[in-house]
Amino acid sequence: MKKILLLGTGGTIASEPHNTGLSPELSPEQLLSFVPGISSRCRVESRSLFSVDSTNMTPIHWVRIAEAVRDAYDDFDGFVISHGTDTMAYTAAALSYMIKGSVKPVILTGAQKPIGYDSTDSKINLSDAFVCACADGMCGVNIVFNGRVILGTRARKTHSKSYAAFQSINYPCIATVQDGVLTQYIKPESAPVPEFNTELDTKVGLIKMTPGFDPEQLEFLLSRKDAVIIESFGVGGIPSYGDDRLLDVIIDGIKAGKVIIMTTQVQNEGSDLAVYNVGHRLRGWRNVLEAYDMTTEAAFAKIMYILGKTKDPDEISRLFYEPVAHDILYRCGD
Repeated sequence: MKKILLLGTGGTIASEPHNTGLSPELSPEQLLSFVPGISSRCRVESRSLFSVDSTNMTPIHWVRIAEAVRDAYDDFDGFVISHGTDTMAYTAAALSYMIKGSVKPVILTGAQKPIGYDSTDSKINLSDAFVCACADGMCGVNIVFNGRVILGTRARKTHSKSYAAFQSINYPCIATVQDGVLTQYIKPESAPVPEFNTELDTKVGLIKMTPGFDPEQLEFLLSRKDAVIIESFGVGGIPSYGDDRLLDVIIDGIKAGKVIIMTTQVQNEGSDLAVYNVGHRLRGWRNVLEAYDMTTEAAFAKIMYILGKTKDPDEISRLFYEPVAHDILYRCGD
C-alpha cells in the first residue's frame, strides 16, 4: 500500500461559513475524516502548512509548499495538496518549475464548495486526487478537479462557481477519473531525480493592454520590476496611436536590462508576433520573449524561476523556450 502525504493550505475546501463569509479553518485531518474511504486505498499522513484563502497566496507560500515536498520526498510515494481554487493554476505552474521532473505525483485539488456542505464537490475531488497520487503511471505536478487531470503548466480557472472550474489550455487533459477509476491518456514528463528550485525572483509584473492604453502605466511597472508580461490583443502586438510612445517605453526598459514577455489575453491558440506589423516590430529585440501557446500563469511563474537562476539574457531566453512539463509546444518558425 502506497504512502501519501496530504499538505493542507486552506482554501474553500477547508472553509466554514461565518457572518463575514467563508474562511478556511479545517485541518487536513478534518478533511480526511469526510472521506474515510481514502484509508483503504493508501496510508496517509497529513501536515498543515498554513490556512489561507488562496486569494492571499503569494510566492512565499509556493516556496513553503515546494520545500515541504522536497523535505518529505524520499519518505512518500506521492503528494496531495489541498488548495483554494482562485490561484491554484498559478501555484500549480510554479510548482511545475520548482519541483521539476518529479517521478512521483504531486497533485493539487480543491473545491468550489466547502467539504462540510451537503452539496459539495470537495469529497469527490479529494478522493480523485488520492486516486491519481496512488497511480503507478502518474508523475509530476497536476491539478485534479471535476474528474479531469490537468498538467500544472496548462491549467486555468475558467468558471467562478461551476464544479467544472478548470480547463486545460492549448493541451489535452492527460487523464480522467470516474467512479474511482483513472483513465490516463498521456504520461507526464519525469526524471530519475527531481530538480528542486526554491529561489524565485518575485519582481515580475503583469499588465493587460486596453484600447487607448497609457504608456505611463508600463513605464511605472518597468521601473519597479525585473520582468513584465504584457497581455496584448489577438496574436500579439503593440499599439501606436499615431506615435511610438509605448514602443519607446519598451525599448528603454530593454536597455535598462528589463525582460519583456509578450503574450495574448485570448485564452486559446496563443500568440504570434510575426503576423501583423504591430507585433513584427518587436521581434528580434534582445530581452523580448514571446509566450506563444503558454498560459499567462505558466509564463509568470517560469520567468520568476528563471530570473532566480540567472540574469544573463541569452540564458534567460534559452531557459524560457526550453519546454518544461509541456508548457510550450511551438515557436514561430519551428
